[in-house]
Amino acid sequence: MTYCLGIRVKTGLVAVADTRITSGSETTTAKKVFVHRYGSYPIFIMTSGLRSVRDKVITYFEEILLETNGYDKMYKAVNALGEQIKKVAQEDREILIQSGIAFNIYTIVGGQMSGDSTPKLYMLYPEGNWIEIGEGTPFMIIGNSGYGKPVLQRTINYESTLEFALKTGILSFDSTRVSANDVGYPIDVLVYNSETHDLIEHRFYEQDLVEMTGYWAEKLKNAVNSIPDNLINKILNKEPILLQH
Repeated sequence: MTYCLGIRVKTGLVAVADTRITSGSETTTAKKVFVHRYGSYPIFIMTSGLRSVRDKVITYFEEILLETNGYDKMYKAVNALGEQIKKVAQEDREILIQSGIAFNIYTIVGGQMSGDSTPKLYMLYPEGNWIEIGEGTPFMIIGNSGYGKPVLQRTINYESTLEFALKTGILSFDSTRVSANDVGYPIDVLVYNSETHDLIEHRFYEQDLVEMTGYWAEKLKNAVNSIPDNLINKILNKEPILLQH
């Protein structure tokens, strides 16, 4: 499985991608985020799904990027990526289905081009179509998405700072990691600042973040302990419902 998160806030973008690859009983690591740059404008791509499909799509898309003089808007680059997904689907979908394997690739694309007034974030489906991540729910997770959503849904909004987005993004990953053995370290983290057009990329291992995640775990434990017992007693003392036999 995979955990890839993209967050879009007013001042930039944050991306978090795990690197764990599980095939049967074998566990390895592989990069799941790819970065390209047109002058001072970057674009990053994160993928979830079949590795063979992903590698083929990314290879085709990189050729398209080399053949063009660049895009002035992000949606044009996203359209081009969608066309490569459709191309690979035409080539491989039928034989995969015959083998009992679904054609599976989900993609998060983020960046900013010269014609974009703000950073953009998109998610593409296996059919090659896409949605833009807006201000109402300014994040998207592909892969193992269930465990990491609550902390984001309760905290993140479009006005959040990049630092806050990064902090909650790492905690979202940590919530997933402790609940799913197919998601794990190391993680690749990207932070794009829309004011400077700087894209910073880091790889973090468990020991790099243990102080932060340990602090978070202790705060959660203390928060649960601080809930007054009388609130639980109200629940326990509520008139029970008699079940009919």
